[in-house]
Amino acid sequence: MMDNWPAQRTGPGDMLRNQARERLLDAARELFGAGGYAETTEMALCEAAGVPADVLRQEFGSREGLLIALHNRVTTSGLRAAERALHADDISKCGTAERVQRLFDAYVEAVTRDPREARVTFVEVLGVSATVDEHCKLWRALWTEFLTGEAERAVDRGEAEDRDHRVDVMVMVGTVHELMAHHSRRPRRARPGEVSGELTQLALTMLGSQQGE
Repeated sequence: MMDNWPAQRTGPGDMLRNQARERLLDAARELFGAGGYAETTEMALCEAAGVPADVLRQEFGSREGLLIALHNRVTTSGLRAAERALHADDISKCGTAERVQRLFDAYVEAVTRDPREARVTFVEVLGVSATVDEHCKLWRALWTEFLTGEAERAVDRGEAEDRDHRVDVMVMVGTVHELMAHHSRRPRRARPGEVSGELTQLALTMLGSQQGE
């Protein structure tokens, strides 16, 4: 298939470029998620995607850039799912415990829908390089801002302890990732409800929620 690539470049450039990116992301999900990032070569990725190596470099810069792009896609889907849950029409009627449960139900469902994506997002990114570490750090900071805002709103409603929750949230974000990594490594896949239940109890405990029961 790679030998035919130049001959295929007869349609709109953007469409072909998007197709190549998607094929590389699909290959990364399969190879990183099943065999591991460290064991996967650029050649294997390109063969699986059916594109030449220079296409990978043009679109993602490197194998590491492709890993970051896949992590970014999965993590973004988790954040968007959590945002949608908190913007539901009936959310104003929910107490903190139910809000947190809905948030984590949506998040866990989004990021564990494909076990390969979950493994890449929570396991394969660990210890790769300073660049990947910095990328993950930026995402943790974004989650900290997002969840701190939710904690402050819980305080305003009188449903969480009236104090600065930022440090608690930072610890919680780190713990969430550790728990997700633990579940992603297990040979038996935990049900999403089991995982989100653990995360919900953790969050309510750290918030000192008045509706944790």
